[in-house]
Amino acid sequence: MNEIIRLEQLKKTYRSGAIQVEALKGIDLTVNQGEYVAIMGASGSGKSTLMNILGCLDRPTGGRYYLGGHDISCQSDSQLSRIRNRMIGFVFQSFNLIPRTSALKNVELPMIYARIPPRERSRRAAALLEKVGLGDRLEHMPNEVSGGQKQRIAIARALANRPPIILADEPTGNLDSRSSVEIMELFSGLNRKEGNTVIIVTHEPDIAQFTDRIITFRDGAIISDRKVDRDHPPAASKVAAAAAGREGV
Repeated sequence: MNEIIRLEQLKKTYRSGAIQVEALKGIDLTVNQGEYVAIMGASGSGKSTLMNILGCLDRPTGGRYYLGGHDISCQSDSQLSRIRNRMIGFVFQSFNLIPRTSALKNVELPMIYARIPPRERSRRAAALLEKVGLGDRLEHMPNEVSGGQKQRIAIARALANRPPIILADEPTGNLDSRSSVEIMELFSGLNRKEGNTVIIVTHEPDIAQFTDRIITFRDGAIISDRKVDRDHPPAASKVAAAAAGREGV
């Protein structure tokens, strides 16, 4: 597979007066096109800092970051914005939907910035909502749908500009077990059927087991990078079973 992300001795240092905090300590990492990856670690381990840099929302203080062959380290802010809009779809724990805007209009939003014509925006947004199982919720407002449905809208929005990479930061953090399973299965489908590279930050081992590769951080460094063992029933199946059990109660 072709690499889509490469980090070489990536560093990030935060300064507060005379105090320096090394959030990332010389990270070397390659992610290939079409991989399904979980990034794990405790609070303060560096995983969220890494996600912000991967998403071109922050810059490293040392090392190199190559995204789709582009050296991100030397891009201007306007160039970063264009690369981000074309290459990356974001999904957040808190959904980040516009409250008084319909599901359809929320999904259309990234396409406005990409200057997609209105008719094409509407057609594409409706098709994406259909893909995530919300074809009958086009005109619903965020407060009229469940948490799991809000996250589905957010995933449809992340796909609006057809990015090759989906970055999801704790995407199941505000969901119950059943909705969490449904969202992770949706990500699995996007990865295996559509070919999206999916990178998920999570602190939940059961959620990480849905992916194919788990990278664990501690104190700004990678301490483990392993493939998920498919020879044994994944912990994710326990989540699914628990969710199914609750549904039958």
